Amino acid sequence: MKKIPLVLMILLSGVIANAQDEGGGGFEKERLFTGGSVTLSFFNGQTLLGANPMLGYTLADWVDAGIAFNFLYNGARDYLQYNDKIRQTVYGPGVFTRLYPVKFLFVQGQLEHNFTTLKYIPAPGGSYPSDRIKTGTNSLLLGAGLAQGRQPGSNTFFYISLLFDVLKNMNSPYVNVTVNPNNTSQQRIDMVPIIRAGASIGLFQGKNRR
Repeated sequence: MKKIPLVLMILLSGVIANAQDEGGGGFEKERLFTGGSVTLSFFNGQTLLGANPMLGYTLADWVDAGIAFNFLYNGARDYLQYNDKIRQTVYGPGVFTRLYPVKFLFVQGQLEHNFTTLKYIPAPGGSYPSDRIKTGTNSLLLGAGLAQGRQPGSNTFFYISLLFDVLKNMNSPYVNVTVNPNNTSQQRIDMVPIIRAGASIGLFQGKNRR
């Protein structure tokens, strides 16, 4: 699994190079956009809330790329035993690309490195002590989404996407970790569906781009 980000980065470099050739290769400020999304997910007693501001560049009519910053709050119950709690606060940078086979549909890849502060709150009368851990981990989010309003003459559009962290690192905020209470070394890691909805706003486009 560690080879996946490298392979995807190589493929992405080829896509970007091709898109730059199509777009003329020079920087145009009219292709810059900003915006962001909110993150929402509920899965098996887990709650995931977050914000994802971004700054991007339209490389061609069919591909956008850019940088993003993530802030997430993740809470879960019944981690080691009934009625205990896990609280995660997550932040970190990321890079993304979106490919549009048609104007209203896109596929997305986003590579993130997130710094996590995790707090374990034991159940009342529980047998495990409270704990606080700081970690950092990579996530690779892959998925697809729908866009509304991404067309010539419009510099703003809205989108919604469904993503999954395919790396499934146990410290990722986008996975659900189930621990065997009789043997804490036995763990099951499930990908959590991530729903992101937001807007993209052109910075210098006027009404003659997209």
